[in-house]
Amino acid sequence: MREMFRHRGMRLLFTANLVSMIGSGMNAAAVIWYILQATHSEVSLGLLVALQTLPSLVLLPFTGVVIDREDRRHLMMCLDVARGLIILLVAILALMHRVQVWQLYGMTILVAVGFWMFWPTINALVQELSPEEKLLDSNSLMLAAVQGGWVLAGAVVGFVYNKIGLGGILLLDCATYVVSIACVYHVRKGRVTVTHFRPESAEAVPQTPVARYIHELVEGIRYVHQNARVRWLGLAWSLFIAAMMTQGVISAPLSDRILHRGAVGYGWINAGWALGAFTSMFYASQFIRRQGAHRSVTITLSVIAIALLLLPQIPWIVLTVPIYFVMGSGRGIGGIAIQSEMMEMVPKYFMGRTQNTFFFLSSALQICTALIAGEAAHRDGLKFGFYIVAAMYFGAALTAWWAVHTAAVEMAESQNAAG
Repeated sequence: MREMFRHRGMRLLFTANLVSMIGSGMNAAAVIWYILQATHSEVSLGLLVALQTLPSLVLLPFTGVVIDREDRRHLMMCLDVARGLIILLVAILALMHRVQVWQLYGMTILVAVGFWMFWPTINALVQELSPEEKLLDSNSLMLAAVQGGWVLAGAVVGFVYNKIGLGGILLLDCATYVVSIACVYHVRKGRVTVTHFRPESAEAVPQTPVARYIHELVEGIRYVHQNARVRWLGLAWSLFIAAMMTQGVISAPLSDRILHRGAVGYGWINAGWALGAFTSMFYASQFIRRQGAHRSVTITLSVIAIALLLLPQIPWIVLTVPIYFVMGSGRGIGGIAIQSEMMEMVPKYFMGRTQNTFFFLSSALQICTALIAGEAAHRDGLKFGFYIVAAMYFGAALTAWWAVHTAAVEMAESQNAAG
């Protein structure tokens, strides 16, 4: 990982992610806490998480082609500019004490449009910049940036929210976008796109822009359909992402309803999760190489699921924060393992479309599970929301295990056919 940090482009992406995630983490936590205090309802938080995902159902089937066709650095900068301006507008309303819950929902929808296109783009750019044998280290470095930002955000937001309020936190988020854009701008020079090698026997590419776009979209769907191992690993990825996002529905109420620690307790919970994920970068590569990517995912996501089953029964924050630390560590190892395995299997010119296929699936799952978990937590008790999210993590763990089984069966069949 130290070798990848010496790479100028990766170092700048690390800095951009670190700074940006400080702002985004504070933004997310502040908005969730503001809405919870304004509505006193987990259903409202479930709606917030669902709205964060809704735009992806419309965009993700199509934006993968854009990611594979355009310069990924330019695309990231454009997305950051748009999101920063939207957040700035809402920050001004909050500072004037005129912000309303529906406006926060609107901001969430618009910023989510950029979010769901930004992450497949940066993952594709990391794959593009990294040597194949260094993908595991590159993903560890990027996760360190993301979770390092969340560590600082989680540790800070609960303590500063009562002093600077929602408006001040949103302004800080805007400032981090400026830093992120400056870093990404200097990653490299000029316009660079990924070359798609086509053998002479390949079908001809249509010449008109619309026909070519449709051809590339169908080509990506066909690639996923023809690769069983990619499909199963992608399904595990989708369940994993949906579970993480749905978890936002239950963490703030845990601090409010069970721990009775308010915004400060929520800050400690976020800090515990993020610190666990951040420190996992120091041992994730060794763990994954020793256990294997799929087994690492199965082990770590099962641990997270078990922890979620225990959390509603524990009313002491001195125990809750360490449990979130363990969960965050599992998130770090599991996330690195899934992304690295996917990058090793999928060609660079298919990465954007392949990622978006499974991000689309995770979005559909997340909308359903966020609303269900929020309703169950509000109507039947918070513990039922935790049980729903735990079941999603168990599903991801089982699916990752099944991907290994599928690969083993395919290998045995090919050996029998060869024999």
